[in-house]
Amino acid sequence: MNRRTLLAGLGVSGLASLSGCLGLIGMDEHESAPAGVDAAIRSETGYEQTGVDELTIDEEVDLTVTSERVVVHNYLTEHEKAVDVAGLANQRAAIFSVLTTPEVGALGRNFNPVEEMDARELVDLIEDNYDEIGNIEFEDDESVEILEQTTTRSWFTADAEFEGTSLTVDLHVTEAVSAGDDLLVSIGVYPADLRSREEDNVIALMENIVADINEADDDEDASDDEPDNGDDETDEGEPDDGDSGDGSDGDEDGEEDDGADDGDETTDDDGDDGLLTL
Repeated sequence: MNRRTLLAGLGVSGLASLSGCLGLIGMDEHESAPAGVDAAIRSETGYEQTGVDELTIDEEVDLTVTSERVVVHNYLTEHEKAVDVAGLANQRAAIFSVLTTPEVGALGRNFNPVEEMDARELVDLIEDNYDEIGNIEFEDDESVEILEQTTTRSWFTADAEFEGTSLTVDLHVTEAVSAGDDLLVSIGVYPADLRSREEDNVIALMENIVADINEADDDEDASDDEPDNGDDETDEGEPDDGDSGDGSDGDEDGEEDDGADDGDETTDDDGDDGLLTL
């Protein structure tokens, strides 16, 4: 499946009218910030962040007596997961994307049409601009919380083609929520045969979206640091215990054999506890 076409569907077609509005209110350039998913949840669900694509709409807008160039910068953060499904082995056919687009307002009005689009309208954009997906059928609406806001998650099924193989996919789209000064939409696609597992994964990804993609990376770095700190504590603490134990063994060697036996018993008990903990 071609995410570039999906990006164009949600971006260029959905925001074409935005360019003219921006020119009319004297805001000829605006940029969103890329969003992402918490690193711990990406790891837990098996999705890998594979790229952050900038989608720039660069339009020449014809005004009444002149024309004006309007530039809008949007971002799509892509996540992929390799899955096995009939006809495909270890292929990145499970995809989760987060789209951010600038929330532009003036005089109490918002000029970005994405804010007013429901999931059905967003899916229509995908179908119209995505040659390899079609026959999209609505299945159900559910609520989901993204960035502490409750929004609608709509589930659709569709026919798609991936690497020359035709298959049925589940498509999950959320209506826009605010992400700082931006609007945010998420899209999840996976083979329908994997629904029992991947639906929960997509929901988890949605619920753990972070507005600042750097925050997601920082969380991953912090998680990587934690085991190192634990190792440092072990390295500093355990040798001291071992030195103390060696000293005790030395004293016991000078005494009766029973003392040495007691030392062995203590060591065995500690070893057993370690195995039980594992």
